This record gives sequence, C-alpha cells and structure tokens, in this order.
Amino acid sequence: MEYTPTAWAEPQGPCLRNFDEQGDLDSINGALALRPEIEKIVDQIWEEGFDRIFFMGIGGTYASAMQAEVYMRGRSALDVCAENAAEYLTTGNKRLTSRSVVVYSSVSGNTLEMVGMVEKVKALGARVLAFIDTPGSVLTQEGRRDYLVVYPKNEQLKFYMLANYLMYKNGEFAEYDRYNREMEASLARGLVEIEKDADRWAWEFAKSKAFFLQKHPDVPHYFIGAGSQWGAAYSYAMCYWEEQMWIRTKSITCAEFFHGTMEIITADTPVTLFMGEDEQRPLAERVARFLPKVCGNYTVIDTKELPMPGISPEFRGSVSHLMMHAVNNRVDAYLELFLRHPLSIRRYYRQFEY
Repeated sequence: MEYTPTAWAEPQGPCLRNFDEQGDLDSINGALALRPEIEKIVDQIWEEGFDRIFFMGIGGTYASAMQAEVYMRGRSALDVCAENAAEYLTTGNKRLTSRSVVVYSSVSGNTLEMVGMVEKVKALGARVLAFIDTPGSVLTQEGRRDYLVVYPKNEQLKFYMLANYLMYKNGEFAEYDRYNREMEASLARGLVEIEKDADRWAWEFAKSKAFFLQKHPDVPHYFIGAGSQWGAAYSYAMCYWEEQMWIRTKSITCAEFFHGTMEIITADTPVTLFMGEDEQRPLAERVARFLPKVCGNYTVIDTKELPMPGISPEFRGSVSHLMMHAVNNRVDAYLELFLRHPLSIRRYYRQFEY
C-alpha cells in the first residue's frame, strides 16, 4: 500500500499534541528561579579564583556547551572553552589545570563519558559544577562535584544564566539586572505562545517530511545553523532526528556550508536552515540567499519572525535558540505521530554494552 500525507493525518488536524502549557510555564519559571543559587556558586568560584572555564558535554550536552562558548566568545575576555568529554578522556587538555572550573549538564546523571570525565578532572584537582536533572544519581554524589544544581530540563537556559553572571562579575554585562527582569517576567509565556502559534505550521512541515521520507528513506536531511543556532542544528539533527526518529541527517555550520556541502545540494535535497538573532546571523543570511538559487525543497525557520513580547530586541539573540527549540517541539510531536514511532524507542543506545 502506498501512503500519502492525507492517509497519515489525524481527523482533528493540528491539536497541540504532547503539549502541557502549565507544565512548560512552571518548568521555565522554575529554572529562572535558580538564579540566586547559580549566583551564589559563581560568587564562590570568583572568590576562590580560576584560570579558565570549561563547558564539557557529550552529544546534546556538548551542543549546549558549544552554545555557551560561542555566546561568551564575542562578549567576554574570560577564558572559556567548549570540550567534548569523550575526546578529553582520550586526548586530555593541558590548558585544563587544578585552577580550572568544569561545568557540565547531565539528564541521567550516569552517562558513561561524563562519569569518566568527572573522575579525571577531579583527580587533577579541578573544580566541578554539575547541573543534574536526576536526583540521587551517580554524578550527584559527594566527591564527584564541588557545586551542584539539581533541576530537570532547561539545560541551555541554566548554562546561559551561569554565563551571564560570569560576564556581569567581569564587568561585561551592565544590563544584567534589566535583562533578568525581562526574562523572569516574559520568557516562559513567550516560549509557550511560540509553541501554540507554530502548531499548525509544524503539523504541515512534519507531514511533508514524513511523506518525503517514505518516498526517499535513504536521502539525508540537511540542517544548517550559525552561532547558537549551530548548536541547535547539530543537536536537533543528531539527538532528535537520528537518535529518536531514526532519520538520516547531516548538520553543517553556515560558515562551512560554502566549502563543500553546497556542492551536493540539488533541486529536491531536503534542507532546513535555522536562523537566529545573534552576531552570526549574517552567516545564515548568506545561506538563505543562496538556497533558492539551487534548491526547491528548503525551509528557513527564522526566529526574527517569532513574537517574544517583553524581551528587548538586544536580548533576543540570547534566547533565539530557545525560541527555535519551541518550534521544534511542535515538529517532533507530529513527526512522532506521522511516523508512528514513539520518540522513547532506541535500537542501540543504552540497550547493551558498546
């Protein structure tokens, strides 16, 4: 039997599937309420002194580390690095010393690479700040961290709250108080409303992608991004479409797109460009100008088109990756429906030793 998009559609159409408005509001506002706890930790780190900050991760948490690093790179003179935990275990890093601070996040609190990384940096004498989703997990134990924040989800938000206060302490964020007033008053509601507004579009987008996938199961989908949207594109392609939905993808930065990848884009190649509002937006705009010349199957998701009442224009770039995530939440809900593939199922990940 050959399926069409109509055959996959539910009778009621877009229905805010898998959406918990109050739960999302509470989750985001709860994360924002961690600010005094994070500030207290940074005050202690600052008083003790440090040579550099390492944001470490693996998979999706490495993507968040890259986002935090690129966010601070053009704003702060602090020495900040993004490091892949598995690579650190094999290669090490001579710049990471006993005076360094390692920051990481873990959902499960027991990821193999993160446990090994923590043991290695603690043996070196470095201090560890852990953001853990799961209470009582391995990585919350005494001796495996110096500073601990336990709260579920909102990984990027927690990293950026830390980054913002570090820059404030370093005299690089004069608008810190106004920034936080706006975020605490408006961010949660703004992100929830984006999900609601994007729901119908996400339904149609997911339906078209599921139909294309049924016709072309071996054709990879290309995700492109710059700045904080590079971490978003990298994570979304790998952790969501590949890991959760078993869809072939490739992710590439906007800067590197023109040095190889552009040559294999054709009229019907599926491409999605994530456009944000930070300093690297011009790199994404260049890709957006190029794609219509060679491709008829591209999508541009531009956070500049999304409303975020109460957040000043100069602050939108710092949350545009969260806005993109809100849109993608809706896409995921409907891809799960059209593909008839629960996002919790894994073929191999954590299914056996490897």
